[in-house]
Amino acid sequence: MTFHYKRIVIKIGSNVLTQSNGLPDQQRISKLVEQIVSIKKQGIEVTLVSSGAVASGRSLITVSDKNDAIATRQLLASIGQVKLINTYAQLFEKHEMLCAQVLVTTEDFKGRQHYLNMKNCLEILLQHQVIPIVNENDVVSVTELMFTDNDELAGLIASMLNAQALIILTNVDGIFDGNPDDKGSAIITEVVDTGIDFASFVTSGRSQFGRGGMITKSHMAQKTAKLGIAVHIANGTTDNILLDVLNGTAKHTRFVPNKTASEKKKWIAHSEKSATGVVQVNGGAKAALISNKATSLLPVGVVAILTDFKKGEIIKLVDEQNETIGLGIAEYGADKAKESIGQKNQKPLVHYDYLYLTS
Repeated sequence: MTFHYKRIVIKIGSNVLTQSNGLPDQQRISKLVEQIVSIKKQGIEVTLVSSGAVASGRSLITVSDKNDAIATRQLLASIGQVKLINTYAQLFEKHEMLCAQVLVTTEDFKGRQHYLNMKNCLEILLQHQVIPIVNENDVVSVTELMFTDNDELAGLIASMLNAQALIILTNVDGIFDGNPDDKGSAIITEVVDTGIDFASFVTSGRSQFGRGGMITKSHMAQKTAKLGIAVHIANGTTDNILLDVLNGTAKHTRFVPNKTASEKKKWIAHSEKSATGVVQVNGGAKAALISNKATSLLPVGVVAILTDFKKGEIIKLVDEQNETIGLGIAEYGADKAKESIGQKNQKPLVHYDYLYLTS
């Protein structure tokens, strides 16, 4: 089955770009660039989310173990990012193609205006046949400012650009139904049911150099597929992998997309970290919201306003056990919301068009 996508995001993990000694694998990077060039020549728009800055830095400078871990990461990333982008620029230049560096932090996705500025930047690059190379700005991203990993960032970028597909390259063939090293384990080739609990059978081990394990990959892939974007998880160390994934001949895991969500909902879906308010809803409201009917959150279903918020801000909806059930844009501020708690015939606190359900 060949996949006919017009716009894709490719995420290359540090475990694909890095040799066992922690230094960049120049030959593999070169082969991946050749495949991306081939994909571009088919008329497909490509945005690349690439790890590898810290590994590139490690190839240029030796740092004492006595240094603070965060400071060391900042040092390696700031030196390595220059080397990484130069490596890509030189490789794409051989094929008469341009690439661009786009460094981001979680802050860039919080406000709607920031988000649209970023989207516009990426769109103008794609219009001019430039390949955006996106990476987290590890120089300023520390602790609470960090994405969970570049998988989360790739999901955000795919949603932002309304891509049809996200291809995640890691160092295994996909998601297995057990430990990949066990003979009895098999690859899950297709995931349709978004309700699968991967934590029950996926091993939580991380790659040697990356931050994200397979469980975070699978959760992010579920979320992205729910927004209408196909997700392919494949082995980036396999020859010709990108072309084989698109041709439908590669052994890998594919998350089948649901119906496409609106642009606003795609933004809201990835905005949990920027939610200001927290609103608790009762069982009736929860049941109505997660049913198949399009339902707005009405004040009659609100139990409590746990954290204040202003009109237009993103708020988190939790049930009576404080489990998150969704995110939405507040139609009015916390003061007005408190006045109308439990009342019927009131204006919705979150309209369905601006509501994303995580349950």
